[in-house]
Amino acid sequence: MRVVVMEDYQRAVERLRCFATAARHEIVVHAVRPTTVAERAAQIGDAEALVLIRERTPVDAALLDLLPRLRLICQTGRGMPHLDLAACTERGIVVCNGRGSPYAPAELTLALILASSRGIVEDAVALRAGTWQTTVGFELNGRTLGVVGYGAIGALVARYGHALGMHVLAWGREGSLSRAESDGHEPEPDLEALFARSDVVSLQLKLAPETRGIVAPRHLAAMKPDALLVNTARAGLIQAGALDAALALGRPGRAALDVFADEPAIGDPILRRPSVLATPHIGYVTWETYESYFAEAFSQLDAFAVGTPVGVANPEAITPR
Repeated sequence: MRVVVMEDYQRAVERLRCFATAARHEIVVHAVRPTTVAERAAQIGDAEALVLIRERTPVDAALLDLLPRLRLICQTGRGMPHLDLAACTERGIVVCNGRGSPYAPAELTLALILASSRGIVEDAVALRAGTWQTTVGFELNGRTLGVVGYGAIGALVARYGHALGMHVLAWGREGSLSRAESDGHEPEPDLEALFARSDVVSLQLKLAPETRGIVAPRHLAAMKPDALLVNTARAGLIQAGALDAALALGRPGRAALDVFADEPAIGDPILRRPSVLATPHIGYVTWETYESYFAEAFSQLDAFAVGTPVGVANPEAITPR
C-alpha cells in the first residue's frame, strides 16, 4: 500500500527500529506541518493509508472529500478528538486505534513538578548568562500532591509523589478512589477541597464531554498562593481563559503546562508569564513510546493489507472484499 505519515516534526519515524518492518509498503514521511485542508490533501495525495502521530493532524469531512483513494487511517495513541470517526465510517475508511503508555507522561509530570519547585530552568538559563543562584526553591517532602484523575498515569504520578515524601490526595470516579485508597493514598471526593488542600495539583483526566471545563475559576481561586498547577493531560479540562486569569490574581502562584488549547502553541499569551513553565506537548515524545506506537501501526497496515484488520475503532466501515 501507499502510506503517508503526517507531521513527523522531529524526523523520528525513519530512525525507528520498527521502520524496517514496514518495508513491504511504500511509505512517505512528511515533516512539514500543513496549515490548511488543501495543504494536508496535497501531502496525502493518492495514499491508501494514513498514519497519524497522536492528534497533530485534524481529519474532518472536508479533508476526506479530497482523498478518494484513502481506505485506512492508523491512529497512534488512544485519543481521537481530532478525527471525525463518523465521516470516516460514512466513506468506508477504516480507523485502527492505537494504545498508549503511562510512563512517559507520568515521568514528564514529575519532571515539571521538580523543575518548577526548584527553579531549575530559570537558574540554568541564568547560569549560562553569568549569574549565580537566582532562585530559592521549595522542597516537596511533607507537602501535599493532589491528583485529579486516578487512571494509569495518575496512579504513577501519585506513586512518584509518595516516593518524594508527599501526602497524596486523589479525586476521580468511585472505583478509582477505591484503588487510590488501596494504594495508600487519601481519597478526596470534593474537587474544590482537593484544590484548596494541595500544594501541587496534577491534572490526569481524559478529555471527554463530561470532563471538558471541569476545572472552573472557583477551583483555581481556592488554591494556595504558592501552589503549583500541573497540566500534562489536556488544556480543555480547564475552562477557557480561567488559568491565565487565575495566575494574574496569584492563585495558584505557578503553573507547569505541556498542553494548550491550540497547538502548536507558538505565541500563546500564557507563555509570557514568568510564573509558567511550559513544554511543547512532549509528554508522549520518547523513543520508547514512538517504537511502541509505530510498531503497532505498521502491524495494523500489514493486517489490513491481507484483509484481517485489527484494532478497528469503526468496524461498521469494513466492507467484505
